[in-house]
Amino acid sequence: MRPIVTWGLRNRLGRIIQPDGHAVMLAVDHGYFMGPTRNLEDPRKTITPLLPYTDSLMITRGALRNCVDATATVPVVLRVSGGVSILSEDLSKEQVTTSVRDALRLNASAVAMSIFVGSPHEHQTLVGLGELVNECEEVGLPVLAVTAVGKELEKRDARYLGLATRLAAEMGAHIVKTYFCDNFRKVVDGCPVPLVIAGGPKLNTEQDVFQLTYDAIHDGAVGVDMGRNIWQNDHPVAMIQAVRAIVHDGASVREAADRFKHRKDGKRGKK
Repeated sequence: MRPIVTWGLRNRLGRIIQPDGHAVMLAVDHGYFMGPTRNLEDPRKTITPLLPYTDSLMITRGALRNCVDATATVPVVLRVSGGVSILSEDLSKEQVTTSVRDALRLNASAVAMSIFVGSPHEHQTLVGLGELVNECEEVGLPVLAVTAVGKELEKRDARYLGLATRLAAEMGAHIVKTYFCDNFRKVVDGCPVPLVIAGGPKLNTEQDVFQLTYDAIHDGAVGVDMGRNIWQNDHPVAMIQAVRAIVHDGASVREAADRFKHRKDGKRGKK
């Protein structure tokens, strides 16, 4: 039985991380604690045009069931943790809210949950991650751990992220989503599983996003899991295509900016 489970887990990981070793993930799970944030008020309207350009979709079960057609072929990374809203002072009080059985019913390729290292609920989220890995490995389902920082964005440095990503890997996570930081190579070197980079709050310019993506890939991340920096842009399809060019085609920041401008201007020309 064990070789079959291992094959299934590796097969599902292969849907997320492409044969070139890289991944472009589209994060649209923000509603689980932020509600109808800008440009995600109507998830179906936001998600549908971007599906052809993402390798996988990070989403909650409610949004998946109601806002993505069942005929869609994009792999799903299902957000399975939650329990707090943006109104709470402490965003770390999360736990698993969606069962592994439901994830399988929804044909998820992986599940995702947040851990909050150094927070009042560190123990709760780390133990929850370990238990989720135990359950998921029984059925060959990969687990992505998110090194969340809640509202304490100042925690995003190499020392903290190196600790958080390593703890996630030690607990058994198969992929870890974290933030880019100075000396990011140190974070990569200390984490034995693939890292994908969060976009975080929307950056000031497209150039900033392209630079973040380029630097992260250059320093060892396998890909990005971006949301607001794509779908809060005025030209989200052009944006994801440009990010994809960096991740999968090895484009430079300038080449990505040129591709973005070309796609953006091309869209205008069709109006």
